[in-house]
Amino acid sequence: MITSALLDSHRGTDRSASADESITACALAARGGDPDAAEDFVSALHRDVLRYVAHLCGDPQAVEDLAQDTFLRALGSLHRFEARSSARTWLLSIARRAVVDSYRHAAARPRLSDVPDWQLAVELAQPRDLPGFDDGIALLDLLAALPDERREAFVLTQLLGLPYAEAAEVSDCPIGTVRSRVARARATLMELLDEAEEPAVPVAA
Repeated sequence: MITSALLDSHRGTDRSASADESITACALAARGGDPDAAEDFVSALHRDVLRYVAHLCGDPQAVEDLAQDTFLRALGSLHRFEARSSARTWLLSIARRAVVDSYRHAAARPRLSDVPDWQLAVELAQPRDLPGFDDGIALLDLLAALPDERREAFVLTQLLGLPYAEAAEVSDCPIGTVRSRVARARATLMELLDEAEEPAVPVAA
């Protein structure tokens, strides 16, 4: 049910430390010139980047371009990657900067924030025909109602599975701020869920 997804959403998407270590090892090998490692690095994190960019960007047609820009920036900067944080945290920080830069370059154009468009972009970044897919889309409907900063904190920690410290690094804010945003996002989502699950009151004839 969606309720359990909200309360324990990190369980299904949280990556083990060994998985992050493996991806970071790929990034370091790619830095050393291993083309297979570079391909593995991109493949392992491509969906995470798409999902994160889709949550930040209001233009569904720009998601793929921003994801590609993210990986181009990352591969071009691998020589500076020193594994002080996980490769995933490092890459999501680059994705965030790519989105911010895209807004700056398009300053004359108003930022798109149409919910159906945002929702479509995120849905396109999700795996389909899997158990719980409908619940996942319903969760996206609820997430759309959150303020941007709270939604980003929730997505990073509960959907992408980043530890709070790494989510704070990606978001460039204190860890306490991330914890507060996630707590408020969770409370709001539970309120919305309770409202959605209340039985309809029959109208008197």
